[in-house]
Amino acid sequence: MRAGFPSDVRKEKTLYDTNIFAANVMQSTHNKNHYTLQARVLQGARLLRFWYGNARPRSLPQSILPSALAVCFATGAPGFNCWLAALAVLGVSCAHLAANLFDDYFDYCIRKTDYRDTLRHEGFRARIGKCLYLTSGEATLKQLLLVALLFAAAAFIIGSLVFYYRDKTILHIAALTALLALSYSGPPLRLSYHGLGELTIGIIFGPLNMLGTYYAACGEISQPLILVSLPIGLLVMNIVYVHSMLDFIPDKKIGKQTLAVMLGRETAMLAVLFLVLFLPYGLIAWGILAARLPPAWWLMLLTLPMAVSLFRMMLIHTRQPDRKFAPKLWMGPMDSWRQIEAVGIDWFMIRWLLARNLLATLCLIGMVLAFVA
Repeated sequence: MRAGFPSDVRKEKTLYDTNIFAANVMQSTHNKNHYTLQARVLQGARLLRFWYGNARPRSLPQSILPSALAVCFATGAPGFNCWLAALAVLGVSCAHLAANLFDDYFDYCIRKTDYRDTLRHEGFRARIGKCLYLTSGEATLKQLLLVALLFAAAAFIIGSLVFYYRDKTILHIAALTALLALSYSGPPLRLSYHGLGELTIGIIFGPLNMLGTYYAACGEISQPLILVSLPIGLLVMNIVYVHSMLDFIPDKKIGKQTLAVMLGRETAMLAVLFLVLFLPYGLIAWGILAARLPPAWWLMLLTLPMAVSLFRMMLIHTRQPDRKFAPKLWMGPMDSWRQIEAVGIDWFMIRWLLARNLLATLCLIGMVLAFVA
């Protein structure tokens, strides 16, 4: 007999080695799958961050805050449901991001949005181009449409859950909102190209947004809420109207008939701005005097200096467009101001952000008053 392990010992060693090899293969496969899964998660997170950033989240306060204000109104109603209220606010957010992406899609289909860069090279004062992620080649038009549909699908699913617990009223409000949102820049109406874009946005994010959220939260409609939704809608409209006044030259150059372009003359534009900015305070005052709102709502006048300052800045813009303004603490948050100055759009953003912050401050005061008044 040859020297070595007995036959049974050799078999056990072979089996042991085979098991070790199999275990190593399984561990290697597990590690590979783990790293692959981790890479996919990271890639998904990057994609989500990319598309969320390009869906203009900076504009979300103009939908979320009115929606949250409606929830605060609804907390005192007998049928209030906090889960449905939270779902409504989340659905509004998804719908807003979807609408922003659809706006980019339709605008790009009508005219490639790098026209602002062309105007800047020609000596016109214009913001940097819209949809830079498309013009730079980072994303395609098909990808944009797909992501817009995904955000819209998320809003639809959330809305369906709310509809299941409420009734057809939610369906009617959501359908009208979706129709107006798609028609903002989409065919066949293209409302933003015919001077109706500002009013459309005011209706969507004011009355429709607040009534829909309120109904989702408590299953009824409130007269005080209807009254409050009107000034909120006007101040949302003000954000878009300030935008169109500042973009007057590039919009006119490409033939886009915003409300500012349709008005044409600076005096007419400023007259409409005055109405949109200060009528909300008149409506609130009427509501208090008519006993539709509690006297504590006079505190809304605390935001009046912001409105006056914005009107003054827009007036100066029509006469001294190159005059610069530095952000002040009372103006509210000025996101990424150094980057804004670096790219040379501070003249635009300080006015737009002040308009946004005016709406935000009014909503925040309203939320407090809805609880204590």
